[in-house]
Amino acid sequence: MSKLAQLRAHRDAKAKEAHALNNKYAADVRMSPEDANTLDTVLNEITAIDAQIERENRLAQVAGDEHAEHEAAMNAATRNGGQSGEAEALRAMLTGGLSALSQEQRQAMNARVNPDIRAAMSTTTGAEGGFTVATEYNRQLIEAMKALGGVRPVAHTFQTGTGATMNFPTTDATAEEGEIVGQNAAASLGETTFGNATLDVYKYSSKKIALPFELLQDSMFNLEVYIQTLLALRIGRITNRHFTVGTGTSQPRGIVTASTLGKAGATGQTTTVTYDDLVDLEHSVDPAYRANASWMLHDDTLKVLRKIKDTQGRPIFVPGYEQGNPGGAPDRLLGKTISINQHMATMAASAKSILFGDMKKYFIRDVMDLTVFRMTDSAFTLNGQVGFVAFTRTGGNLIDAGAGIKHYANSST
Repeated sequence: MSKLAQLRAHRDAKAKEAHALNNKYAADVRMSPEDANTLDTVLNEITAIDAQIERENRLAQVAGDEHAEHEAAMNAATRNGGQSGEAEALRAMLTGGLSALSQEQRQAMNARVNPDIRAAMSTTTGAEGGFTVATEYNRQLIEAMKALGGVRPVAHTFQTGTGATMNFPTTDATAEEGEIVGQNAAASLGETTFGNATLDVYKYSSKKIALPFELLQDSMFNLEVYIQTLLALRIGRITNRHFTVGTGTSQPRGIVTASTLGKAGATGQTTTVTYDDLVDLEHSVDPAYRANASWMLHDDTLKVLRKIKDTQGRPIFVPGYEQGNPGGAPDRLLGKTISINQHMATMAASAKSILFGDMKKYFIRDVMDLTVFRMTDSAFTLNGQVGFVAFTRTGGNLIDAGAGIKHYANSST
């Protein structure tokens, strides 16, 4: 068993021990001082193991280099094997242009590339050619962006064939109710009101990447994997930032921007939140939305929450064990799952630092499959380079008028 596997197994055992201690007592029974101290010790051990796991993951990815994400991409790119025929064709295309493709690879790519897009490119001259990524690569990029965390993994995502503005009628009927009427009496007028939410899409660029001829010719690593990873990081970061705090003007309206105030911190709570605040925030969301509700916050905010205890002296944060593995359980706060989003504000004066609600009410709309272009025009050739750039079209908005997602705001003073 590897050291990393041993650490995970150790964390799993400690998490189960913490759950067992926590479940010994009913919600209204105060935990004994001995068990409370034991639970604190176990939770501290879990925190220490988490730090060890993080270090081991980092060492495994980057071998000590400070540029973790880029080095992780390079490490992934050096692993051969497991490539599909399309991946091999893309690699051949990147290193030698269209002339490097075999007849079978040309036929396979022609069958997969959208004819309308193909017609807009030169497919006969290698120096002017482009390459549209097949569906498989688009799916891989989306999965890579999901792995970055944030809004996309918990939102409602769907794809449309065009980028035309979509209109969603909205209404908040949570306060509406019927009536009792007497015999032969007329029913009262009880009209409902509707609003409108739009979901527009925006074109995102990964920014261009210029690679020297030497790198392509020497083919020291799997360029396809390297480029995909970098593009996923770039596009994933910008879209998640907009899905989180976008203004809604010339960019998506972020989930935080669209949320409403559920609880404001008391004076002096510029960098803190209390157990009562979290309970108030949870109950500020209508019960109709709470069944599928979850939390969203920055990792630094989670560190603050892990130190809070309920009125019975028990930590309100419950660590999951083997998160992400089959049968595993995620971390929970007041019984609800937690999503870490590094584009959420950390606790500071007036910061909207915690979200709670039904995250599926936030819609992400994807239109354009990720498209990667290979450029060898004079601007790059004179520098001995080949250029790469990716585009995608996507947008997001909170499609809800019933305040299904609310935020906690730290005090301004």
